[in-house]
Amino acid sequence: MRALVDFLLHDWLAVERLAQRDRFADHSRETFSQVLDTCERIAREKYAPFNRLVDSEEPRFDGERVILPQATKEAWDAYAASGMLSAAQDYAIGGMQLPYTVESAANAFFAKASVSIGAGMLSVGNANLLMAHGTPLQQAVFALNEFNGRFSGTMCLSEPQAGSSLSDVATRALPDGPDHASDLLGPRYRLRGNKMWISAGEHDLTQNIIHLVLAKIPGPDGQLVPGVKGISLFIVPKKLVDEKGQLTGERNDVSLAGLNHKCGWRGTTNTLLNFGEGRFPVRAGQGGGLDGKGAGAIGYLVGQPGDGLRCMFHMMNEARIGVGMAAAMLGMAGYEASLAYARQRPQGRPMGPSGKNSAQPQVPIIEHADVKRMLLAQKSICEGALALELYCARLVDELHTGTEEAREEARLLLEVLTPIAKSWPSEWCLEANSLAIQVHGGYGYTRDFPVEQYWRDNRLNMIHEGTHGIQALDLLGRKVVMEGGAGLKLLALRVNDTIERAGHAPGLAPYANQLAAALQQLGSATKSAWATGVPEEALANATPYLQAFGHVVLAWLWLDVALRAAGDTAQHQGLRAAQRYFFEYELPRIGAWLKVVAERNDTCRTMQDGWF
Repeated sequence: MRALVDFLLHDWLAVERLAQRDRFADHSRETFSQVLDTCERIAREKYAPFNRLVDSEEPRFDGERVILPQATKEAWDAYAASGMLSAAQDYAIGGMQLPYTVESAANAFFAKASVSIGAGMLSVGNANLLMAHGTPLQQAVFALNEFNGRFSGTMCLSEPQAGSSLSDVATRALPDGPDHASDLLGPRYRLRGNKMWISAGEHDLTQNIIHLVLAKIPGPDGQLVPGVKGISLFIVPKKLVDEKGQLTGERNDVSLAGLNHKCGWRGTTNTLLNFGEGRFPVRAGQGGGLDGKGAGAIGYLVGQPGDGLRCMFHMMNEARIGVGMAAAMLGMAGYEASLAYARQRPQGRPMGPSGKNSAQPQVPIIEHADVKRMLLAQKSICEGALALELYCARLVDELHTGTEEAREEARLLLEVLTPIAKSWPSEWCLEANSLAIQVHGGYGYTRDFPVEQYWRDNRLNMIHEGTHGIQALDLLGRKVVMEGGAGLKLLALRVNDTIERAGHAPGLAPYANQLAAALQQLGSATKSAWATGVPEEALANATPYLQAFGHVVLAWLWLDVALRAAGDTAQHQGLRAAQRYFFEYELPRIGAWLKVVAERNDTCRTMQDGWF
């Protein structure tokens, strides 16, 4: 995989040019390679050997603490010591000022080695949110201690009655006494409620866990404000700290209600948390709080009241690119395992002019065309998914350090591409994992080989950080029509630029024409979906639209990659073969998907409960 990463970073995305910008001036291709080397080594030594262990020895709660394998602690410590938690941060706070593109590529090695052990996605996202929306003291006390690995972080959105429907959040927050606004760490509130599906919500890997919690502040009538406008965001530490970030020795009223036992990602604790149930009562503010008794977990307001969801999306959008990368790497792990298996597993004989000759020795199964089909499918999906994630990461760097025009273009492109970056690898790299099992045959369905775990781990990625259906509604319902369709128009310009260049490249003109037709079909379907202006009609087939949109984006990226892979090396020939496979086998699928979109087909919309 390292050779592919180097090609995408340097030959395709030209990341060394970023070193010409002031922020990255101390870096070069050599320093980027050193970071990749370090992360690849830690992933190989501290993560990969224990991927099966953390799958079989799930986290358990002994009544006092969550117990994880020692290997998980050692992996976390090695990751924190590498400096990757603060890789993109300023030198002034201990960071490396590394481009996000390189950071993302480096973290890919950990996801491939053991996504279940995990790296720092949530902690970094938590800290980055606070750097964007927190006060200077909140940044110093909480974010900086997450960047140095002393603390870790979570995001607490979902509740038992409110999964994706955040407007139904019922966790309450009341001011903690009349002096609540004068707390140095931010306006102090008392929270009471329940959160679930909280990854890394309880463990002893770090000194403290910093929960970012969505909750509602009741209005003057004591009632919660309906809808998402009433949602606020709070810092709720597991253990209370002072204004210098030192532990006070007092536990906050956040308690573990239970562990979720998952299909995959078993090495990561996934929790139900109770806030303010009274198991760990903490001192009340002057004048009391909830119920006049000071009951509830202490939380510090981030930003303004009612601004919580806007702040949280800063973390969620980062997490969505991270989820896409995790899906891509699980697919890549399965692809590499099935490729190695196909090269050494003898089965069957070649077909000669007169049929099979049983006297001939068996051949490795990679010699069979149908096995090559399954391997090519995995290669085109997984390597394409990696290209997608790194392209989006490159846009993030442009958003932060580019010219004013480049920043605006990056913003628009990320708006449109983020649902694809999260959803496309989540769906199709899962399919790649299924093909990896198929290549192994019956062996693949056993725990003697790793591919069944990769499939189980990958199945989560279509669900968390916004389900597949949610991403589809976001794409067709908001992203492609926002600002008069500016993001979609800009994306079309980028695609057309690749089409024009490929039209003059040897062997690529037919694919350029095919992509041009697909882009036109996508644009036409987008207009037809909204032709009546009725959202219910337009969005009834949002998921097929998402699938088609993603395939067009991946076809574009593959054609762009093929333009850079014009040599005769095995790597370049392999990339061009994967591009050809995607255009011949995958891109034609969009016709059926876009047909129901363009027709505003009502089969699913008009189906009634009783008919099932």
